[in-house]
Amino acid sequence: MNCRFCNHQLSHQFLDLGHAPPSNSFLTKNQLKKPEIYYPLKLYICEKCWLVQVEDHINASEIFTNNYIYFSSFSKSWLNHAKQYVEMITKKLCLNEHSSVIEIASNDGYLLQYFHEKKIPCLGIEPTKDTAQKAIEKGIPVIEEFFGETLSEQLRNQGKTADLVIGNNVLAHVPDINNFVKALKNILKENGVITLEFPHLLKLIEGNQFDTIYHEHFSYLSFHTVRTIFLHHHLEIFEVEELKTHGGSLRVYAKHKDNNFWPVKESVKNLERKELNHNMLTLNYYYKFQEKVTQIKNNFLLFLIQQKQKKKSTFAYGAAAKGNTLFNYCGVKKDLITCVVDASPYKQEKYLPCSHIPVVSEKAIIDEKPDYILILPWNIKTEIVNQLHYIKKWNGKFVVTIPELNIFEEVKE
Repeated sequence: MNCRFCNHQLSHQFLDLGHAPPSNSFLTKNQLKKPEIYYPLKLYICEKCWLVQVEDHINASEIFTNNYIYFSSFSKSWLNHAKQYVEMITKKLCLNEHSSVIEIASNDGYLLQYFHEKKIPCLGIEPTKDTAQKAIEKGIPVIEEFFGETLSEQLRNQGKTADLVIGNNVLAHVPDINNFVKALKNILKENGVITLEFPHLLKLIEGNQFDTIYHEHFSYLSFHTVRTIFLHHHLEIFEVEELKTHGGSLRVYAKHKDNNFWPVKESVKNLERKELNHNMLTLNYYYKFQEKVTQIKNNFLLFLIQQKQKKKSTFAYGAAAKGNTLFNYCGVKKDLITCVVDASPYKQEKYLPCSHIPVVSEKAIIDEKPDYILILPWNIKTEIVNQLHYIKKWNGKFVVTIPELNIFEEVKE
């Protein structure tokens, strides 16, 4: 396999999570009788450009299908994050009814709805039909296609370029990262701005966030590498912010390289320096990761087995893709985790891939009063703990496994 950015041959594998089906390929009851397809899940580091990536085993079109079941609007904290961003960026760029905004991977309109409320013209690009339909129902125009060079050229020829191009948690999902970044440049107006948010590789490694690794995340991104990719395509990152979302993300602001309107801020140099200080441009930094991941696996399995022996019940909450990576790597089945509770009706009455643990509604917690609730989307644990605070009535406790096993009754920030 060659690097998906610089085409350098990859020879440095530093994490092996075994074999697993795609993490969002939830199953119906009838599908439980049929075989599943498993793919290797391994991480490689390119010693030339330092892009971390998984092997190409599955096409994006096989992952992001019409019945893709991830809907962004089911997280209140994520909606609040989106609304705050819209308020901030509208003021920063002086956006108004004469401006144009395009969001790549707009999902169910979780973010563009706030531009729509302000009467700022916006357009979503979203390949998954079910999520796109939800955005359309909110009055947001959506192009139901994968974003890339071909589509961007069509839009540019139609005069559909943007003052603001947004891509939240999409850069890691694209198999052809060069094609994607070229396409971003194509639809950006002369003085326009691109903002992208993506999980920071530094936080993934330092926080033991191996469960965020799955097949639909083709790349795992450091600031250094993203900046390198953008410069290669004549785009320049002029500002960067560190965010708490998804366990630690970056928001980068980019412009055409020859655009002098936006000066490069000190935050760019500071973050480059921070990554250098963590030795992220050395192979040794990555080779320590497997041992830490194995330790989390061992501690997690020991906890589940001990609770089983004590006849204590353990439910999971949040049928997130990261939970499937955790369960599949650790070999957890429904004998150790009774069920997974999820707020999304699109996931309820389905089963997790590989582990076949059933997904149910919150009513199961109220009815069966489990002793422990394992929070799978640990990045929104505060929201979940506040929602399920009532488990204290029967001395129920919460559990997270990342960055290490922790049992608690309330969140202490």
